[in-house]
Amino acid sequence: MDQTFGIVGGGIVGLAVAREITRRRPGARVLVLEKEARVGQHQTGHNSGVVHAGIYYRPGSLKAALCTRGRLLLRDYCAEHRLPYDECGKVVVAVDPAETARFDALERTARENGVPGLRRLDPAGLAEVEPHAAGLAALHSPHTAITDYVAITRSLAAEVGVAGGEVRCASPVTGIERAGGRVRVTTPHTSYDVDRLVLCGGLQSDRLGRLAGGGADPRIVPFRGEYLRVRPEKEALVRGMVYPVPDPRYPFLGVHFTRRVAGGLEVGPNAVLAPHRDAYRRRSVSAADLASTVTWPGFWRMAGRHWRTGVTEVRGSLSVRAYLRAAQRYVPDIGPADVERAGFGIRAQAVERDGTLVDDFRIEHAHGVTSVRNAPSPAATSSLAIAEHVVDAIFSA
Repeated sequence: MDQTFGIVGGGIVGLAVAREITRRRPGARVLVLEKEARVGQHQTGHNSGVVHAGIYYRPGSLKAALCTRGRLLLRDYCAEHRLPYDECGKVVVAVDPAETARFDALERTARENGVPGLRRLDPAGLAEVEPHAAGLAALHSPHTAITDYVAITRSLAAEVGVAGGEVRCASPVTGIERAGGRVRVTTPHTSYDVDRLVLCGGLQSDRLGRLAGGGADPRIVPFRGEYLRVRPEKEALVRGMVYPVPDPRYPFLGVHFTRRVAGGLEVGPNAVLAPHRDAYRRRSVSAADLASTVTWPGFWRMAGRHWRTGVTEVRGSLSVRAYLRAAQRYVPDIGPADVERAGFGIRAQAVERDGTLVDDFRIEHAHGVTSVRNAPSPAATSSLAIAEHVVDAIFSA
């Protein structure tokens, strides 16, 4: 009898897993449950659209391995399906001598991860790549790209359907229990019995994990990432992407300039604590989401260590001038008068009970359920490789 596989979450990771199962097990029943009316509505559809090349991630980590593999798979997938993919390149720029040690460490990491075509640039070299960027030194990653992750996600969903699978939207999961050697998944409308269940819930991954009998640790703490849009007359000042040297204490990359594959140039995102996990209005508040954050001991331990950074982020959220102050160090000719507020996304950041920000992908397997507990950036880049990794584990169990 063919097995039945359930996937909860219709973002790019969930649908990549569903597609990978249909490719390896033709004839298996594959069912994707998505709580929204369309696929790709949360982190997949509200990120920078960047295809990362592996500059930042600790060598030997899942992020490093799956980002490297995932970029190649994603590039080939876009070519095969005629989806947008633009290798416009990226520079990571040091603007202060105090950044030298972090910059050198970042270069070592990038080279150990095999980032293709990586070059270290002096100011003259930076001016050749990004004439309007300022800095003491830069790392140039020519194969960092931009794409349309929602278009990719819709393509994956279509493939699942052609292979005989089902993608059921408007189907939030309210219960998960083991029943007769299988896993029963309940929605407000009905229930489904599956042989194996994969949870790819993103912003709801901790709640889904607990529904399936997993532990409370780590907890998702949502961070809002806000973008500014550069006015058309200044868009051409950045050819590709301009990033700062990141602070290794945080799994965030800092405010940067990014071209969009559909056109336009954006600045962002920042990282501000979000009082709602999945509403995209600045003043949206969920009492349940806020309570989930502030009752988690890890939140207060994290806040105690990083409150100064939090204050700076809030100041930038309230003031465009303050927000742009840091970004303008990298591209001085784009000032507050040259930008306007754009949209924002919400990052599902897992936080341990001791306040540690989980920095790597976290994937758990137990009793017929695979739970993706932490999959922030570069999860979209890595999605097809994450799918391989998850399905390898399922089929070898």
